[in-house]
Amino acid sequence: MRSYRYDCVVIGGGASGMMAAVTAAQNGAKTAIIEHTKRLGSKILSTGNGKCNFTNHKMDATCFQNEDKDFVMNVINKFNEKEVIGFFRQLGIYSKEKNGYVYPHSETAASVCDALCMEIKRLGIEIFLECNIESIYKKENFLIDCYDNNENRRVNTKSVILAAGSNALPVSGSDGSGYKIALDMGCRVKRPLPALVQLKSDNKFCKIMAGVRSTGTVKIYIDGEEISRDTGEIQYTDYGISGIPVFQVSRFAVRGVFEKKKVTAAIDMISDIEYDDIASDIEMRIKREPQKTIEQFFAGIVNKKLVSAAAKSINADINMSVGEAGKEMCFLIVKQLKNFIFNITGYKGFENAQVCQGGIELSQINPDTMESLNTKGLYFAGEIVDVDGKCGGYNLQWAFSSGHLAGLMSSRSKNIERR
Repeated sequence: MRSYRYDCVVIGGGASGMMAAVTAAQNGAKTAIIEHTKRLGSKILSTGNGKCNFTNHKMDATCFQNEDKDFVMNVINKFNEKEVIGFFRQLGIYSKEKNGYVYPHSETAASVCDALCMEIKRLGIEIFLECNIESIYKKENFLIDCYDNNENRRVNTKSVILAAGSNALPVSGSDGSGYKIALDMGCRVKRPLPALVQLKSDNKFCKIMAGVRSTGTVKIYIDGEEISRDTGEIQYTDYGISGIPVFQVSRFAVRGVFEKKKVTAAIDMISDIEYDDIASDIEMRIKREPQKTIEQFFAGIVNKKLVSAAAKSINADINMSVGEAGKEMCFLIVKQLKNFIFNITGYKGFENAQVCQGGIELSQINPDTMESLNTKGLYFAGEIVDVDGKCGGYNLQWAFSSGHLAGLMSSRSKNIERR
């Protein structure tokens, strides 16, 4: 068994882990990264549909959905979105903005990942790839026993930053293995569940609507109480609903389903048009064009598949003329389009989730340092912590902010000799 000694060891080579390692090394700590996959930053490559929306100019507590938002903002304000943009500018990553969303100017996630990897190389940070943790325990320092296909290692380090990710998107290496490490080290872990994920429904009209993408507003109700809402392009599928607005509210629906509560999604399929504006036209239009079928009558308002589902939900025949159907039936169809109900029965799994809710409880972490309140020298960063943000660069901002703080504070530990 070969032995190694470091000031700081980062477990996990994702966004937060790489930022933590770079920051620690930039501040004089002899640093190493232990990563259990074949490369660093795999999950970064899938963010923003490969374009890497790495932060957002709108950055406040409403952008995060976990319980302790003050904790999150305290960390982010120590290394905010402007500082993240400046950090990457120093590494040669110019940025561009679209409605507040910030992307690398190249619009390629690989450029962000490569820039971090090159900085890691420049700083002389040692990397152990395809390396698995067998055990971690603390005496005077931390002792980490780990192994790969070639050898067993014992790593002696003054500080550890646990940045091993969550359960979300396990194909990227984020397979939940970090939670076991945390539990073995005495941490409390809130049950991880998917977030930013598709929702399943038993609505019998899902198959009719499948394939449609249409702007609307989705509201989530838990036991009859509205919990969250969002507006944008909703995707209708044969199993339920998807799209960015669904992702934004999904964490509440997932938690409700997991807790066996009654969860419903009410979708306003024409949220940009008021009911009264359509209703006032219906009687006039029926008199003017009574020969039109229900499908034809509403074709200029919304996709015909959605019209079909709304009509069938009130037992109306879409091939019936509106002259025969009458204004009251047309009013009912409009009401369905404005408030179409999906009973939420489930959700897609971790393999489809962009992030997780749950993780290491924030009550165990010092928000000014990201250090464990129970184990001196142990720090946390990124998705392994019970923090989840909305779509829009917020989860990467959290990764970079928490990684930077953990790396900075671990390098300032009194028992680390400055190089």
